[in-house]
Amino acid sequence: MQLLTTAEAADYLRLKERKLYELVAEGAIPCTKVTGRWLFPKAELDQWLSSSLVRPDGMVLAEPSPIVGGSHDPLLEWALRESGCGLASLAEGSDAGLRRFADGGVVSAAIHLHALESASIDANVEALRVRAEMRDAVLIAFVRREQGLLVAPGNSLNLRSIDDVARTKARMAVRPAGAGAQLLLLALLHRAGIALEKLVVAGPPAPTGPDVAQAIRAGRADCGIATHAVADAAGLGFVPLLWECFDLAMRRRDYFRPPLQKLLTFQRTPQFAARAAELGGYDLSATAAIRYAP
Repeated sequence: MQLLTTAEAADYLRLKERKLYELVAEGAIPCTKVTGRWLFPKAELDQWLSSSLVRPDGMVLAEPSPIVGGSHDPLLEWALRESGCGLASLAEGSDAGLRRFADGGVVSAAIHLHALESASIDANVEALRVRAEMRDAVLIAFVRREQGLLVAPGNSLNLRSIDDVARTKARMAVRPAGAGAQLLLLALLHRAGIALEKLVVAGPPAPTGPDVAQAIRAGRADCGIATHAVADAAGLGFVPLLWECFDLAMRRRDYFRPPLQKLLTFQRTPQFAARAAELGGYDLSATAAIRYAP
């Protein structure tokens, strides 16, 4: 790795050293401090430059809103609040959040995508890799989550799989199109050779996992897909199906800025680990790791 001194970095970027120090103070530029001296990784400076806010046509893009869009998650909502990062959340589903992020509307998108064909495909990574508008985006691990069927306490219908849901005609609460849990449902049905029309759908789509839980608690549905944490919080039964990656997509330039750095730093704290254990169904082994960087 080639490291540049402050003078070398300023010359390379054609900035005055004073301006470079301002960027360092703002946490807006990749750098590291070694024995009291600031050093700048040249490769990361190149990536930082490539994610400039100026498009090739010369139009300056607006800063994204300080919002993490995409999927809902109780641990993420808590971390956004407790970390002091200043970021809000907008739970509208993985697909919708990723589109809003690609359009520059939000600073980050929380996603948990699923491929129809195979569970071995890393759908979160693929979503960034194949889109030209994501060429300056990176994928950071938030957590791994346990997804499964939420059922009434006691699971009187003895539901153990999607096949059981279809066979017993259990009323299933579904999520909106493009939500990660709905993509998971479609993937599970596809792999089992079951048409969505074979399910008995209970009412309109539930906006979030807790809304799925409420539909079951109210007796409007017999089951639905959500996380272990949602089931525990609602006092419902839980039938494990799989563990999934729940990741944050963000631009390289925003990764180095204080709001997201505060959130990522907070993910490594004992408080975060304790909260995850309390909620249940989270694996923190890769938390805050870079999962994809083009």
